[in-house]
Amino acid sequence: MNIIHPRDIPARAFSTLTSAGMHPLLARLFAARGISGADGLDLSLKALLPPAALTGANEAAQLLADAIESGARMVIVADYDCDGATACAVGVRALRAFGADVHYLVPDRITLGYGLTPPMVELAAQLSPEVLITVDNGIASLEGVAAARERGMSTVITDHHLPGAALPEADVIVNPNQPGCGFPSKALAGVGVMFYVMLALRAELRQRGAFTAGNEPRLADLLDLVALGTVADVVKLDHNNRILVAQGLQRMRANCMQPGIRALFAVARRDAARANAFDLGFALGPRLNAAGRLADMSLGIECLITDDETRAIAIARELEQLNNERREIEAGMQETAVRYLENFNVSEHAGITLYEPDWHPGVAGLIAGRVREKLHRPAIAFAPGQDGELKGSGRSIPGLHLRDALELIAKRAPGLILRFGGHAMAAGLSIRKERLQDFRAAFEETAASLLDPADLQRRIDTDGGLNASDITLDIARLLAREVWGQGFPAPVFDNVFRVERQRILKDRHLKLELSLGGTRFDAIRFDHAERAPDAIRAAYRLDINEFRGLSNVQLMLEHIEAA
Repeated sequence: MNIIHPRDIPARAFSTLTSAGMHPLLARLFAARGISGADGLDLSLKALLPPAALTGANEAAQLLADAIESGARMVIVADYDCDGATACAVGVRALRAFGADVHYLVPDRITLGYGLTPPMVELAAQLSPEVLITVDNGIASLEGVAAARERGMSTVITDHHLPGAALPEADVIVNPNQPGCGFPSKALAGVGVMFYVMLALRAELRQRGAFTAGNEPRLADLLDLVALGTVADVVKLDHNNRILVAQGLQRMRANCMQPGIRALFAVARRDAARANAFDLGFALGPRLNAAGRLADMSLGIECLITDDETRAIAIARELEQLNNERREIEAGMQETAVRYLENFNVSEHAGITLYEPDWHPGVAGLIAGRVREKLHRPAIAFAPGQDGELKGSGRSIPGLHLRDALELIAKRAPGLILRFGGHAMAAGLSIRKERLQDFRAAFEETAASLLDPADLQRRIDTDGGLNASDITLDIARLLAREVWGQGFPAPVFDNVFRVERQRILKDRHLKLELSLGGTRFDAIRFDHAERAPDAIRAAYRLDINEFRGLSNVQLMLEHIEAA
């Protein structure tokens, strides 16, 4: 069951924002998202939290500065998603600008798995590093850090994932979520953590007199990478993250970006001059992620670190092909999942576990996300791994912290889960194939114990209704310029409309013409082929539809019900 729930709009905050000159609609939206004054509106770099506030950042800077001065070789161990790739690119670009001897490695998703494992240390050892730096991983790499120490390597962990009961014995750990870290923003993505470490390193090198007038590297030039990784990793867009994303988008719109970012905009056929968070999350991010899902994320990283425009566009085209292949694989997997769920009584289940022997492990998370969206249940999709293991990727709903749920299962049934890690809304794990049914039962029991009945109802939070006079191209463009995302959701409105016309497109999508207050609007509801009643209450987003050089406002329907 879906429940439309208009957000509360604090009157005092709304009044303060409108008095400050903000457009009334934006003031309404921002007030409903917790912005109550000018402090929340300042998205300039001077409003960023200082690097010194991030535990371990100064210590990491000192270690890395010593390594640069001594000519020590560094190797960055990256993750195979967009956050990991952008974090690696920030590290490579910044460290090379500082004069460091730096290389990178990224594990093969299928053969080496996630993070700094002992086999990954063996691979890194071939490059003879003195310093290993992890990005977007490492907080759970107890064995990998121990293996690195045995080989005489220093280790700097930069991560944002939630730690377990024990921390690795690294030389330095930088993670806003580690115990004792008082950094106010716990929502930094992996790329954000690495950017902060590079800010601290530049300050340390500046203090040591490493730069002459006019030759200090401009780390702000890397904010396009920070914005992309932050949005693609779906971390909460608190004030600090909104600054990072806004500053990155501002540079993209001004055509000040890495050649690889520019190339990704080109192959995705998106206009960088009007870049928004949706472009990063649904156009550029998936194309980078395709390399990590189906091939080697080194391809994505090379796209982001090359300064050769021709090479960047060539790599971006390869990523485009991989993304098309990913879509085909996902479509086939989704068909299988739909067949499995046809006779599935969702009311009898609090959690869903899926497995097919021919599923691709790189795409399992996408299937879990689709099932979660369709049924509003936490879902975990498994695919075959190595040596009789199954690799799972899960997506959750509000009310169930997925990583904590997996930790609870691991405590209740020792040995059932071989490895796990992640966040509240997304996590990964490995189990033995023969324990699938045991895990399915444990996940169902745990989800049922942690979720309240109200959590199992999908709540569609909206920003109330719009007047017909506000559903315009100008308003759509006004909204598109702002930074929206996880924790600061894009506006969704709800109104009662009359359905004037409707038809089904490609047997999959519902195309409508709706009327409100005597004005007609084009609307579309993707992946729903059921016809609508004559009068509907609809939850919708404003979108700009461009066709043959003409732009029109279009309503993207999130939910409809009979009025």
